[in-house]
Amino acid sequence: MAKQKRPNIVAELGRPETAAETAARKAEGTRLYKSRKTVNNLVFSLLVTVGLVFVIYLMVPRAPGDYADRSVDVAQAAETAGADYSLAVPDVPDTWKAKQASLTIDGGVTYWQIHYTTENQAYASVVQAYTADGEPVPAKWIANKLEDQDPTGTDQLGGIDWKVYDHQDRKADEVLLRFGLEGVVGTNSVLVYGTDDEATIRVLATQVADSLANFQAVDPAESAAAGPAEGSEGTE
Repeated sequence: MAKQKRPNIVAELGRPETAAETAARKAEGTRLYKSRKTVNNLVFSLLVTVGLVFVIYLMVPRAPGDYADRSVDVAQAAETAGADYSLAVPDVPDTWKAKQASLTIDGGVTYWQIHYTTENQAYASVVQAYTADGEPVPAKWIANKLEDQDPTGTDQLGGIDWKVYDHQDRKADEVLLRFGLEGVVGTNSVLVYGTDDEATIRVLATQVADSLANFQAVDPAESAAAGPAEGSEGTE
């Protein structure tokens, strides 16, 4: 006569499982297995979907951006800006590209700014700022534009007395000002600065001074006809 196998004692129970308990345990194990399998399948499906999207992204042709070749018409932008004063339009070399030329209102300051990429693929900027009531542009506003750098001297270029900001020890790929100049024309503050070498920025300042040789206020009626909105950007 075959020896009957004794049922295993379950540690948690301190006795053998009943048939109902065994069935419940196996059912729970099956449920957990199916649940894990569903999650795994979901993760796998997501990975496959992401992979397909990435492949499609690589396959779709995309036109290159125009930023490298973009050069806006600064003279036209200045003519249609609607400023209260004649604006600086320096006669820069054809190898320079004006990436943006805009008249913007920042609180109580209206400013005309041109962003250039120079022949040396460096950055240069011209800023002409004024207030509505003709008061001087706040020193804090100017300091912010000049990245809170201290003036290091003075100079005269193109008939304008300039404060000099010589900080060529700064890294060109981390800042917008390595050399700069700050002057006043009428009631307007004029800033010329960038990451190119000192000689290039000085020449740009002279060109700015030449363009403002006939500086004057614009007829209010003409200015109102095309004046910029608060925080607006001009030609880009």
